[in-house]
Amino acid sequence: MERAEWRRLPPCPRARDEHSARMTGPRYTPLVQTLPATVPFVGPEVQEREMGHTFRARLGANESVFGPSPDAVEAMARESTQIWKYADATNFDLKAALAQKLGTTQKNLIIGEGIDGLLGYLVRLLVAPGDRVVTSDGAYPTFNYHVTGFGGGLVKVPYRSDHEDLPALIAKAVEVDAKMVYLANPDNPMGSWNTGAEIEAALDTMPEGVLLILDEAYIEFAPAEAVPQIAPDDPRVIRLRTFSKGYGMAGARVGYGIGAVDLIRSFDKIRNHFGMNRAAQVGALAALQDQDWLQSVLTWVAESKARIAEIAVANGLTPLPSATNFVTVDCGRDGDFARTVLHELVERGVFVRMPFVPPHDRCIRISAGTPADLDVLAEVLPQALAAANADAAS
Repeated sequence: MERAEWRRLPPCPRARDEHSARMTGPRYTPLVQTLPATVPFVGPEVQEREMGHTFRARLGANESVFGPSPDAVEAMARESTQIWKYADATNFDLKAALAQKLGTTQKNLIIGEGIDGLLGYLVRLLVAPGDRVVTSDGAYPTFNYHVTGFGGGLVKVPYRSDHEDLPALIAKAVEVDAKMVYLANPDNPMGSWNTGAEIEAALDTMPEGVLLILDEAYIEFAPAEAVPQIAPDDPRVIRLRTFSKGYGMAGARVGYGIGAVDLIRSFDKIRNHFGMNRAAQVGALAALQDQDWLQSVLTWVAESKARIAEIAVANGLTPLPSATNFVTVDCGRDGDFARTVLHELVERGVFVRMPFVPPHDRCIRISAGTPADLDVLAEVLPQALAAANADAAS
């Protein structure tokens, strides 16, 4: 038999069976084998597919229904003809514009795939298996998802009066020798905030070697008192911001961090250098340059939040103070009741979300919407509450 013909012969059945028994699939790491296959948030598109119809009002993901600047839309449309090219891996133009606006240098800035992407890079940079990280119980779950995915140990501190308790977070970091402390300011899901002065004072109590991750996704909506004055080169903190909220570009996935040069430089060791979308880069640059549009959005969001509060009060509910683009509404009872209200709203075509952890799960969270969106909310909320009350009474 010729060698070529021998090579074409199929393996004998016994050899094939033995090979299959040895090779049963990818060899996952021990850590990955222990993790659940979960997604931090169930998106509205998933719910729409399950329901078989679209939502009448999309008020749950804290997006900006008012959209990005028309200049940004036009810039992205123009750039789409160049989408065959890779994006500038250094994000030079966007970093230059941000540096000018923020009064810092490009060396103090990192651009990434939204704050979510930057959180993943930060955890990869700093957290080895077993390292402790401190966060608030009920705070942004995607951060927890990254920490767990890299084998870190999450240590959680309760909120205090619907606010993240920064002194308690730092005290816990000292106690457990944590590498990082996560704080969102303003906060999601409660909409509350710490003052800038409180954050500045807390930094002076941070133990050596602990990094404060200051998530400022909603900073454009915050009152001036909530914005700390922190030098970009301060090695104790990294500030994370985004174009997803005020600038209305959630789908473009553009976030940025402000931090000390050594930390920012370290991202180049592990980041996806071509992770940024080329059209998103130019869109974010155009959005940044159209501050008039941003100011209009802030006005529309403020008007929307005021109407959400009015609708809540008219239905016997309590809107909480908010420094974000959403209003967290206290349903006045326990988490089971609030979950029923949320379910009834969703069934009637209004997409909203709620905090996950008691006692905050007594609330639902409603994003700013258009007047038409809020007309739907005003129509449907009394029906949802009536159904929830009937369910509780049965």
